[in-house]
Amino acid sequence: MNREKPLDLRISPQCKEKIVFLSVPESLRGPIESLSSDPTGMAFTIDPAIPLPVELAPGVEVLNLEDLSWEMILAGMIRVLAVDPQGTHARYYRGFVLAVKPDILTEFTTAARLKAHNGDYDKALEIIGLLEGLFPDLPVLLLNRALILEEQAHARGDPAEAQDEAYKAYQAVLDLHPPFPPGIFNAAFFFMKCRNFEAARRCFQTYLHVGDEPEKQEQAARILEEIQSHNLDDALFREAHECIREDNPAQGLSKIGKFLERHPQVWHGWFLLGWALRKLGRWHDGIGAFRKALELGGNTSDTRNELALCLMESGDWEAARKELKAALWEEPENVKSISNLGILALKTGNLQEAGGFFRTLLELDPQDPVAQEYFKGCGPLDG
Repeated sequence: MNREKPLDLRISPQCKEKIVFLSVPESLRGPIESLSSDPTGMAFTIDPAIPLPVELAPGVEVLNLEDLSWEMILAGMIRVLAVDPQGTHARYYRGFVLAVKPDILTEFTTAARLKAHNGDYDKALEIIGLLEGLFPDLPVLLLNRALILEEQAHARGDPAEAQDEAYKAYQAVLDLHPPFPPGIFNAAFFFMKCRNFEAARRCFQTYLHVGDEPEKQEQAARILEEIQSHNLDDALFREAHECIREDNPAQGLSKIGKFLERHPQVWHGWFLLGWALRKLGRWHDGIGAFRKALELGGNTSDTRNELALCLMESGDWEAARKELKAALWEEPENVKSISNLGILALKTGNLQEAGGFFRTLLELDPQDPVAQEYFKGCGPLDG
């Protein structure tokens, strides 16, 4: 068996049903000396009494011992650990894998990042799940899972369901004992993006106590001051955001209106006002609210996207295009901007331009429902 061959787990649901257990062949018995990762220098010794889980290739039902490889054994062990990280032979399998592949944490983490970068979030999360079986107490893996879910939510336009999955992952990071400072810091920025400023404030405050990087502490203190000086952790603001997010814009409109009576210069409040108005179909009022948010400093791609939606619905397509292009300039891979430009092209009858935007969208996120629906109606992607 070639021990130097890169490990290639055939990551697919079918593989989970292709694990067989076999007695240790004579050729494998004894110590694994040359690849031992034991810091004491002692070799890992294969125990002939413990069966080896082996992953079979898709479509293979019976194992041919002549085809047995380290790859198949390690893949089987990693799969078993992912399903039952505290199983009877978990410690032994863990030691076996790390003896043969001491760099597996780095190798798999790199693979997960590459999958996420290419928009294959399901594969990326599956790889992280395999690592969690191997390293069940490693906090950075929880953070990596949260970061991938956050990236996935952003790539899909931050729908509520995707955002909730990322929220749960970050909550698991925040529940760690002892606290994990890098996770707390990243969670704070996730909550900022979600406009959950109260949760962001708590995270930044915690980081000031447990963080050990001066530059990040200074950044946390600066943002904390901004949250508090703009009253973004105000109960009315938080409640208004939750109402609008949960499709109760009328109640959210009432709450954000009261907030703005007290804090008329906070652009975040005008953004929420415009968001509620847009959901209520009050396009012209929404345009005014979003323009006020821009005037007060809310020059973000989110503000311009929301403003563009109101402009589209009011029939001002050229102004909408201008806002969307400005949003795309600010954030070139913003899927909301690309999707809205595609929709605008459809509304104006420019099917070729729409196809270009939706192709780009699928390159960023192959599962994007808007782009998939467009091409479903237009036939094959290469047609």
